[in-house]
Amino acid sequence: MKAILDIDGTLVDSNYQHALAWFRSLRDHGYVVPLWRIHRAMGLGGSDMVAHLVDDEAEERSGDAVRETEKKHYFSMIDEVQPLDGSRDLVLALKRAGHSVVMASSAKPEELEHYLTLLGVHELADAWTSSGDVENSKPAPDLVEAALEKAEGDGDAILVGDSIWDIEAAKRAGVPTLGVLTGGYSEAELLDAGAQAVFESIRELVDRLGGTPLG
Repeated sequence: MKAILDIDGTLVDSNYQHALAWFRSLRDHGYVVPLWRIHRAMGLGGSDMVAHLVDDEAEERSGDAVRETEKKHYFSMIDEVQPLDGSRDLVLALKRAGHSVVMASSAKPEELEHYLTLLGVHELADAWTSSGDVENSKPAPDLVEAALEKAEGDGDAILVGDSIWDIEAAKRAGVPTLGVLTGGYSEAELLDAGAQAVFESIRELVDRLGGTPLG
């Protein structure tokens, strides 16, 4: 089986740093958006964030500039980002079970490299994606489809993610999802979005892996 693993909010605890970076960047460009609303958008692709949080006019006028500033704010905090408990153990367990593992991220290449090093999975993962592999960001299926193309072997695939946007992107690509609560979305929200099952954490998923399609 092909195991597609989201990174931000799923394997590394980065959602709140991203939310704060978006808040600061939007404010720099004259848009004050409550942090709770920004958090609720975590997992949505960066190309859609400004229109989603403000409006289409703001995207047309300031979208690229906001994204560039967000990158700078986030990189000022990236050293605070830590792996979530069990993340590397999940990759090890999936490899022992004979699965192909793809780290699915639409992060910028330098962010992705930082995460792969932080998680210690360069030699474990079969492949990974970055923003350079996709034209449209989540909830479009491009990221999941890119991961499927990079995954080795035949057979079914399943995605592990933390947001409703992950689930929607996977659904559009015809891939089922296992959800984790580490991104701040509730169990009910993830199940309503279409997750097959939801786990409190990556550690719980590792401990209960045998009862999932990834066992």
